[in-house]
Amino acid sequence: MAASLSQKNDARETQQAAARQKQDEALLDAQFELVEAGRNAVLVVIAGSDGAGKGAVANRLYDRLDAHYVETMYYGTPSEEERNRPPFWRYWRDMPARGRIGLVLGGWHHAPLLARATGEISRIEFERQLAEINRFEEMLTAEGVRLLKIWLAADEKKARKRLAALREEDGALRRPVVIEWEDVDTKKERRRLVEAGLEMARTSVGAAPWLVVPADDAEARDAAVAEALVELLQRVNSEPPAEKPAAAAAANKPGKARRGPRLDLSLKADPTTYADELDDLQDRLTEVTTARRFRKSGLVLVFEGVDAAGKGGAIRRVRAALDPRQFRVHGTSAPTDEERARPYLWRFWRNIPRRGDVGIFDRSWYGRVLVERVEGFAAEPDWRRAYDEIVDFERQVAQADYAIVKFWLAISQQEQLRRFQEREANAAKRYKLTPDDWRNRDKWAAYEAAMADMVERTSTAFAPWTIVEAEDKAYARLKVLRAIVERLEASG
Repeated sequence: MAASLSQKNDARETQQAAARQKQDEALLDAQFELVEAGRNAVLVVIAGSDGAGKGAVANRLYDRLDAHYVETMYYGTPSEEERNRPPFWRYWRDMPARGRIGLVLGGWHHAPLLARATGEISRIEFERQLAEINRFEEMLTAEGVRLLKIWLAADEKKARKRLAALREEDGALRRPVVIEWEDVDTKKERRRLVEAGLEMARTSVGAAPWLVVPADDAEARDAAVAEALVELLQRVNSEPPAEKPAAAAAANKPGKARRGPRLDLSLKADPTTYADELDDLQDRLTEVTTARRFRKSGLVLVFEGVDAAGKGGAIRRVRAALDPRQFRVHGTSAPTDEERARPYLWRFWRNIPRRGDVGIFDRSWYGRVLVERVEGFAAEPDWRRAYDEIVDFERQVAQADYAIVKFWLAISQQEQLRRFQEREANAAKRYKLTPDDWRNRDKWAAYEAAMADMVERTSTAFAPWTIVEAEDKAYARLKVLRAIVERLEASG
C-alpha cells in the first residue's frame, strides 16, 4: 500500500511538472511575441498583506520569464530624492518601455492603504486618492500600458507565521517587505487595514480589475498568477495595431477655427524705465527663490507660443536671476524613440525638479494639444483626452507644493513675418529659422484654435495661463518676470 501511495505521489508530481513546463512555454512564447510587436508594456502589480508571498511571486515570475525584458519596480520607504518630488514621480520615472514587463511591488496602491490603516488620512482623502489612482491607470491603459493587478489573499495567522520565518534572531528581516504587521499592530489599525483593502475594490475598474489569488498554497498561487499573465499577454498580443492618425484633423481646418482671446498687442515697455524695472524684478526673483521657505516648494515654468514669439529671450531674463545650481531648462522637441516607447507624459514627469529647484520648459506637454493636434501626429481621441490628463498631471504637481506658472507669448502674423525675415538676414540668428517655421505660418488659424481650446480647458486655479502680449519684447519680459515674482511672493 505504501508503494502504491508513493507511485500516486510520483505520478502527481510528474503531472504537475508537465503542467508547469507547458505553462512556462506558453508564458515565454507570449512574452517573446510582446517583445517583437513592441506595441505595449505590461505592469504586473503584486499586492496584498505581507506574508502572502509577494516577493516569492515576483521571483518565481522572474525565473519563468526572459529576465532581459523584465524590470522589478519595488517601492518601499521613499528615498530623499523621491520625497523631494511629487508622490507619483517615482512610478513615472520607472515606467518600462513597450515590449517590456514591469513587476510592481509596493506600488501606488500601497501608500494610501497604509496611511488609511494607520489613521494618517481620512476616509474622504483615501477615496480621493483611490479616484486619482483610477485616473492614472486609465491613462496608462489609453497610452498602451496593460495592467495585471494581483491581490494575494492570505489567512492572517498564516501570513504572520510566514513573516516571522523571515526574521533573523535579532528581529531584522532578511528581505524588505511592503507593509509590516508592526506598522498596523493595534486591533483598530488592523480593522482599518481590512476595511481599506476592501475599499481598494474601487480601483478594480475598466481595463485594470483586481484578480484575487488565494495565497496559502504557494504552488497553486504561483500557477494562478502565471496563468493570469499568460492570458493577459495573449490578449494583448491579439489586439490589432492602433491606426495611424490622419495627416490632418478635420476639426483643424481654418473654416472651423476659433480665435484666441483679444489682446492689445500695442502694449510697450517704457524704454526710460525698462532697465530699472528689469533689475528690480530680477532682484525680487533672486530673493524669493533663495529664501529658506522656497526649499520646501518648487517652481515649474511653462513657455508656449508661436514661432519667434520671444520665448528664448524671456527665459534668458528669468534664468539670469536664478542660481545656476538651482534650475534646468528643458527644450522640448519631437520625442525620441525612447520617449515614444512610453506614455507621452513620461518625459515631462521625469524632469519635474526637486523641491527648492526650478524647472523651465521651453515648450512642454502642451505639444499634445498643439502641434500634435494640428499636424495630425496624435489621433483625435488621444489629443482630446489629453486635456484632462494634463490637468490631472498639474494638479498632482501643485498638491506637492509646487508653483506652476504657464505663459503663452502672443504676436501678430505680421510681426512674426518681420522676425522671420530678420532672422533670415542675420547669420547669427539664421539657425533659429527652419522650413517648418515657414510652413506652420500657413496653419495660423488652426494653431489659434488649438491655443484657444488649450487655455479654456487647462487654465485652473492651481495652474492658470498668463497670456503675454509679446509684440514688444521688453514688455513681454517684464510681464513674465512680474507674474513669476507675484505668484511666488503671494504663496510665500
